[in-house]
Amino acid sequence: MLGDCTITAMLPTTRPEAAKQFYSDVLGLELASEDQFAITYRTGAGSLRLQKVRACTPHPFSVLGWTVPDVRAAARSLAAKGVCFERFDGMEQDEPGVWTPPGGTTGVCWFKDPEGHLLSLS
Repeated sequence: MLGDCTITAMLPTTRPEAAKQFYSDVLGLELASEDQFAITYRTGAGSLRLQKVRACTPHPFSVLGWTVPDVRAAARSLAAKGVCFERFDGMEQDEPGVWTPPGGTTGVCWFKDPEGHLLSLS
C-alpha cells in the first residue's frame, strides 16, 4: 500500500537554529519551509522534517543515511566543512572514516548532527 508513496523522515531538534545551519549550510539540503513546529527540507524524492521539541535523547545508532555516488569523496567534502566522522572500535575505517564491510564493495561512514543524531553516508 505505501510502497510507492513518498516518505518523510522526521528527527527531533532542541536546537533549531544550529540544526538549520547544519542541514542547510553544511549538508546543503534545500529548505522547503519553516514554521513554529518544524524545519522541512527537500531530499531527493522525499523530505526531512526537523521537529522543534523541548527535549530529546539521540539514539546510539544511525537514524538517517544518504546513498551517495562516492562515499569517500562525500566524506572528504563534509570534512572540509568541519564535519567530524565517528570512529568505532573493532571496525577498520580508512583515513576519511569509511568502513567497508566484509565482502562489501560499498563503504559507510558516520557523523553526528548538532543534536547528536548519528547520520551516515554509504
